[in-house]
Amino acid sequence: STDGDLNCWDTRNKGRRLWGINFYNQYDVKQRPLVGTRRLRDYGYTTSLLVLDNTVIAEVGDEEGNLMAFDKQTGKRLWTSESTDPAGHTGGLVPMTVDGIPCVAVLTIRNLLIARLGEGHEGKTLAEFPWVTDFANSIATPAVKGNSVIITSEYNQYSICRIDVTRQGAHEVWRQPYASGVCTPVIHKDHVYWCWRGLYCLDFNTGKPIWRGGLFGDTASCLITKDDRLIVWANQGDLALVESFTRSPKQYTELARVRKVFSSDVWPHIVSANGRLYCKDRDGNLKCFRL
Repeated sequence: STDGDLNCWDTRNKGRRLWGINFYNQYDVKQRPLVGTRRLRDYGYTTSLLVLDNTVIAEVGDEEGNLMAFDKQTGKRLWTSESTDPAGHTGGLVPMTVDGIPCVAVLTIRNLLIARLGEGHEGKTLAEFPWVTDFANSIATPAVKGNSVIITSEYNQYSICRIDVTRQGAHEVWRQPYASGVCTPVIHKDHVYWCWRGLYCLDFNTGKPIWRGGLFGDTASCLITKDDRLIVWANQGDLALVESFTRSPKQYTELARVRKVFSSDVWPHIVSANGRLYCKDRDGNLKCFRL
């Protein structure tokens, strides 16, 4: 939770709580340092967990390690990362493989961190790429394809860029002067999509803009469907169905829109699972639609 609580419940046994810890109490996590030009320093814990097999990985941002891994069954701490950067308040952790090496990517307060996951090397830093925002919150989750990572932030960065990662480090391939305030980019068939004051489509390989369109505000997210379409969740609960590059290579093409599902901003990302579409607003209201 934003208050630093990490809990595990047994869904097969009436939600019985198996274990739980609080990062602030357990690790005495310090207030994050001032970065950039803004003065708001902490937003609580916002980064989603990554569950791999029997391991739960969290961005704690403690002096013992930015990342910490816990046993899913017992809550026992298994390892901490070599990086001790404070937490970056990003959307989530992303698994990736670099030259055959299993890794996890996360935006800390200062860097894009690529940490190793392989046995005997857990938490070791493979690569870093500097990335600092004025508000110290790189909200959008990194998007991964192969050994490439797409990162984007608004504020002072106001850009989206592709970072390629090897055993030797991380380097910038391209950068474009477009940003995402909230939306995590989606990579699909060599194109990058995200929604921020319009839906964007960029060429993954070159960064070249393809098209942009739609009446969307700062709060938005999107996902790709099996039939190469995009579902956009934006504004105060607008749901839009849009053609991807595969179906509309030259221009933005909107097929349908449902307006005002809610009455407040929709910061949380849209989710699709098992033929259902889950939509949530910033006040915690949740609606489910059958696809």
